[in-house]
Amino acid sequence: FQGAATGVGGIVRDIFTMGARPVALLNSLRFGPLSLARNRYLFSRVVAGIGYYGNCLGVPTVGGEVWFDPSYTGNPLVNAMCVGLVASDGLVRAQTGDVGNVLLLVGADTGRDGILGASFASAELDSASEERRPAVQVGNPYLEKLLIEATLEIINQPYVAGVQDLGAAGLTSSVAEAAARSGRGAEIDVSKVTRRELGMTPYDVMLSESQERMLVVVKAGFEAEARRVFQRWDLHSDVVGRVTDDGYFRVRDGDEVVAEVPVELLTEAPTYTREGVRPAYLDELHAFDPASLPVIDPNEALLALLASPNVASKEWVYRQYDHMNLTSTLVEPGQGDAAVLRLKGHAGAIALTTDCNSRYCYLEPRRGGAIAVAEAARNLVCTGARPLALTNCLNFGNPEKPEVYYQLAEAIAGMSEAATALEIPVVSGNVSLYNETEGQAVHPTPVVGMVGLIRDAKQHCGLAFGQEGDVIALLGDLGGELGGSEYVSVLGGAAAGVPPRLDLDAERRLQRCVLAGIEADVVRSAHDCAEGGLAVALAECAMVGGLGARVDGLPVGESPAALLFGESQSRVVVTVAAGDWERLGELAGPHGVAVTRLGVVEGLRLLVGNWIDLSIDRLTSAWRGALPRLLGESDHARSA
Repeated sequence: FQGAATGVGGIVRDIFTMGARPVALLNSLRFGPLSLARNRYLFSRVVAGIGYYGNCLGVPTVGGEVWFDPSYTGNPLVNAMCVGLVASDGLVRAQTGDVGNVLLLVGADTGRDGILGASFASAELDSASEERRPAVQVGNPYLEKLLIEATLEIINQPYVAGVQDLGAAGLTSSVAEAAARSGRGAEIDVSKVTRRELGMTPYDVMLSESQERMLVVVKAGFEAEARRVFQRWDLHSDVVGRVTDDGYFRVRDGDEVVAEVPVELLTEAPTYTREGVRPAYLDELHAFDPASLPVIDPNEALLALLASPNVASKEWVYRQYDHMNLTSTLVEPGQGDAAVLRLKGHAGAIALTTDCNSRYCYLEPRRGGAIAVAEAARNLVCTGARPLALTNCLNFGNPEKPEVYYQLAEAIAGMSEAATALEIPVVSGNVSLYNETEGQAVHPTPVVGMVGLIRDAKQHCGLAFGQEGDVIALLGDLGGELGGSEYVSVLGGAAAGVPPRLDLDAERRLQRCVLAGIEADVVRSAHDCAEGGLAVALAECAMVGGLGARVDGLPVGESPAALLFGESQSRVVVTVAAGDWERLGELAGPHGVAVTRLGVVEGLRLLVGNWIDLSIDRLTSAWRGALPRLLGESDHARSA
């Protein structure tokens, strides 16, 4: 609970310390199977912690993703993302400025919580790890709210030289990083730091990761003025140090110098280029033939996929988040491929998403990394947004092992290729390495967070079927690649096969085509084909919209499993008014994108060829009731 809560708090501080007002939160979560009691406990407490902090802070949690796999049983992953708004000329840098500037420590008192937390996070876990676990930080979202308002008030004052969040390694890293950016030194007197516990040593003070603290650098002589601002917000502040010109980071305890290290030694980390080795398991898993799976009725296969935790509705999660905080949310969780928030005072809106299929990354790291970027962009495009920038969190095992280093290097290469092809800048990111327990690493999980811009908020697009008689179409090839799919995982019990190919040129053309259709007011809904393939995409559009579909435009001779549940990339299901069907083809032609007329929106059943005939109620019961049933809660979904 507290680990998840403080993760949210830390990422929010990264945003407002740059002068931006936080407007949205997202997350990406990874857990082991919910069949295990401990995984159910971790899942429920992490979600509760995220909801608690964001809800109390008044920043809406508008989107995210949840993924389950046995590799995360020992190392659940909690990635948080925060988006803020700031005028382009209002950005504030984390720097110290001139010699003689004063260092203010603002916010919570300093305790022993989190000491050595950063180094603990950079080690493999084993049977003795529980004994070495540092005290967990306890978050206070109400104090963080005061920090937001006070910081945004003071941050543009002429006497403020810089602002820095206190994150991993506390004062040690924040002061060193700020000094390095300015080419300066710094001196800290730990005796000036207000502590909430007795007996804390200088070591404890410098490495404490107590939450809701910030370092504010002010020009000499303006200390009292700055402290009055924080006092007005009922925030404590201490003058703890000053900027020096000798390039050293010096720590004093009163008159005694207890540490003195060149700043560059703390911030200029060496670059390691290790040798990667392609994991031996890849050849074995790539040899798997999906055709070897037993034949199953497509109706039963679809219901099984909808009830799979990776596909099932995440309503149980997002109903615990106040996604309407700040009243800017236009597309709520579950209603579109990405969240959409209006820009108050402007005509436009922003779209936000997080994405990563870690099974693809496990089976083919380079391709999986590229698909993570492509799918994030595709999800934004399906709401009518043009991707602006991406961030990432690279979650991997121990990179000192050649096989893990191979995964890391290949995934990064794939992400770079996709970002370059789609012309999306990578503006930030971080890493979470050594995610291993008893030698078992998590699946490679390079999570991508992405933001896009909708020029006219009125043109935002959701995924739901909205009008009877609308034509349903598929933009992109029919595909049919089952390797690495959720279908293989659910019915075969393992991640296996070669994951779907990604043609980045085709992806770029598809995305431009979808945007053209939405901006021309031709496309009424859009939903990408992802986990579970075309059949799951159609079912989700039907369930969210409360309208059925008759799909009779698929080739009869194809293998139904590959056609319905394959996860070939660069495909989007759209609806258009019957009178706009030809117009859709005219829009797609110049982009070289295939258009297949699948069927029409009608009734309250999903009818797909001679293969699928299910009521929306039955689909919804499987999809919406899956997580509550796995967690032992009552199923409030309708059944039929």
